[in-house]
Amino acid sequence: MSETESGTVEATRRRLSGKQADTVDKLTKAAVEVLAREGFAGMTIRMVASAAGVGTATAYTYFSSKEHLVAEIFWRRLNAASTPASEDGDPTVRVVAELRGIAMLVAEEKELSGAVTSALLGRDPDVEHLRARIGAEIRKRLIRALRTGDGEPDPDIIESLELLYAGALVRAGMGYASYADIADRLEKSALLILR
Repeated sequence: MSETESGTVEATRRRLSGKQADTVDKLTKAAVEVLAREGFAGMTIRMVASAAGVGTATAYTYFSSKEHLVAEIFWRRLNAASTPASEDGDPTVRVVAELRGIAMLVAEEKELSGAVTSALLGRDPDVEHLRARIGAEIRKRLIRALRTGDGEPDPDIIESLELLYAGALVRAGMGYASYADIADRLEKSALLILR
């Protein structure tokens, strides 16, 4: 089942009909292809629209910028990704699995992974909206992973893990390490926080 068929993904700027959702799906898939070929600096909405077989004006009705488009791709992947270790009895194992899973969402696609970092740092209001949604989803996953029968997890631990994750992905996006290496580093750092 595609993201469009599942009905769980809605574009940032508006509610979508079936046909509109198909257009957004085409644009996000084409963007991944264009990114792989041209890189983030070379990618334009016009190129993506052409690769998707839609008009440039149509593409701009859904995405205000290439940063918005790339942020949407990451949001869709995060939203579609299952919680990897939700059943494990150890909250530390669950947290590490969550952080690793999120870090690996774009790890195999070098151009996309760098583009996600650049895009999520943008000031476009549509990117800010997606950044808030992404942050809220990651927070929700961390809280769920840390929750035990004793109640809610310590908010300072949650915030520390969020800062750890955000810093690690910026570091990976800057090219200091691969996303796989960052996932390993996230695990070590999370263990330090959770001990």
